[in-house]
Amino acid sequence: MSSVAANPDIIAANLAAVEAHFHSEATNEVEAALDLYTDDVVWEAPARDLRFEGKRAVADNYTEMFAKMEDVEFETLQRFATEDRVVDDSVVRFRLTGEGYLPLQPGTQVQMRLVHIFEMRDGLISKEIGYEMWRKAD
Repeated sequence: MSSVAANPDIIAANLAAVEAHFHSEATNEVEAALDLYTDDVVWEAPARDLRFEGKRAVADNYTEMFAKMEDVEFETLQRFATEDRVVDDSVVRFRLTGEGYLPLQPGTQVQMRLVHIFEMRDGLISKEIGYEMWRKAD
C-alpha cells in the first residue's frame, strides 16, 4: 500500500483563501468575499434549511444576513485543511438587529458556535456549509 504525501502548497493556499474570506466578512466587504468563490459555489446553512447556488445568490444572502447583525466578533478555535477541504470551528458574538435571520428577538446578544466545512477547488471555495448553533449570550 503506497501513500502519497499531501501537497503543502495547496493546503497553504486553501487556508489563505479561507482566512481572506473571513477577513472580508469581518470588514463587510461582500464583493471581496465573492472573489474567493468559484462561479458555481454552493452555500448551505442546514440548521436554517438554506441553500444558495452561484455567487450572486450567496452575495444577496450575505448582504441580508449582515444587515441584521452588529458588533460582530469572531474567535477562531481551530482551523485545519487538506488539499480539498478546510474546516473552521469558531465562536461568533454579535447583537441581532433585525428579524428573519435567527429565531431570536432583535436586540438579543447572540453567541454562535459556527463550524464551517469548505470544499476547495483550485484555491477557491466551491462549497461552504455552515453549521450554526446559536443561543443568547451570557
